[in-house]
Amino acid sequence: MLDIVYFAWVRERIGLPRERVETSAATVLDLVTELRAREPRYEAAFADTSALRVALDQQLAGFDAPLAGVREVAFFPPMTGG
Repeated sequence: MLDIVYFAWVRERIGLPRERVETSAATVLDLVTELRAREPRYEAAFADTSALRVALDQQLAGFDAPLAGVREVAFFPPMTGG
C-alpha cells in the first residue's frame, strides 16, 4: 500500500488531498500510468508529467525512481521562489 499526496492544482484536478492505493507499480511512471487509467480526472492531472514534480518519502525523485520500500508518494507542480 502507498500513501499518495496531491498538492496545488494536482489536488484540485483529482479532488482529493491524499489517498491510499494498492499498486503493483515498480516505478513512479508505472504508478502514474495506473492512476491515469482509473478515471478522467487522473488523466487530466497527469496529462503532462513534465509539469509535475514527485517526492518519495519526502525526498525529491524522478519519474523513473523505483517504488520498492516507499511509503509515501507526493505529486506537486514545480515551485518558484521570489
